[in-house]
Amino acid sequence: MKYWLSVCLCLFVFAACNRAQNTTSGEETTSSSSKIAMEDQQYAPPSEGDIEKIEKPASEWQAELSDLEFRVLRQAGTERAFTGDLWDNKADGIYTCRGCGLPLFDSATKFKSGTGWPSFYQPLKAKYVTEKTDNSHGMSRTEVLCARCDGHLGHVFNDGPQPTGLRYCMNSVSMDFVPKEKLAQQEP
Repeated sequence: MKYWLSVCLCLFVFAACNRAQNTTSGEETTSSSSKIAMEDQQYAPPSEGDIEKIEKPASEWQAELSDLEFRVLRQAGTERAFTGDLWDNKADGIYTCRGCGLPLFDSATKFKSGTGWPSFYQPLKAKYVTEKTDNSHGMSRTEVLCARCDGHLGHVFNDGPQPTGLRYCMNSVSMDFVPKEKLAQQEP
């Protein structure tokens, strides 16, 4: 019985993550912010050159992250649909990596996908995320990772809105949100 419940749950998660209701304005934007603040620390986006990797042992990540954050960011887990704090966020701002603060997505590219996870049609900059093939759970998907700390963010699918046709289905627990007002206060 437990086996069939697990199979049904996996199928539900897969179906929900693959379903999108494409409602967006389709506007492309880029952030004018030069720094992203998280609590009392400041993180600057990488320069135009390469992104310097952050590498830490699992014990350091465990000490810095909650159990759920560690399971998702470092072990490629998934939060339950409709439970994250950002899936229904409609405020203007930037979504950053919870592991390292790298700015990942602008709220202007977020759209309502109906999946229960924050969905975007493009990253802030293509080089801020990396992709790899994920063949777990009996399916082949494209996993999305933070380019700086290799934290698991979610998956990207080809059923998103224009202009890209992509849906970056991200975990709320993998990201923080910085409102535009806070960004404006940090500009020199």
